[in-house]
Amino acid sequence: MATSQSPRRKVKRVVNDAVVTITSTFNNTIITFADRSGNVLAWATTGSSGFKGARKGTPYAAQIATENAARRAQEIGVQNVDVCVRGVGAGRDSSIRALNNLGFRVASIRDVTPMPHNGCRASKRRRV
Repeated sequence: MATSQSPRRKVKRVVNDAVVTITSTFNNTIITFADRSGNVLAWATTGSSGFKGARKGTPYAAQIATENAARRAQEIGVQNVDVCVRGVGAGRDSSIRALNNLGFRVASIRDVTPMPHNGCRASKRRRV
């Protein structure tokens, strides 16, 4: 006989502090809100915000995506954020400005772009 189990309910939790990771490439911007232990609370990309093609890499698209992710995070109760910026795209500055305009208290901004310490050999020079 099959035992009937009650469906699990999603627990509504309240988180005050979060870490915002902004990954900005030339083609896209990804914004992730996570708690201190690394569990993702909310996220958004420029593609999920309705932008396609070359418009995904614009600062305006990054601003809209940041606002979408930030609204979801505010529903959870996030007020204080530490910002980690990764990448060299156009959406870096506009994303941080959007967070500030939405009323978050930005405690710190860190650049965590991966930089090689003369690790892998670079690819050969392109000849045209």
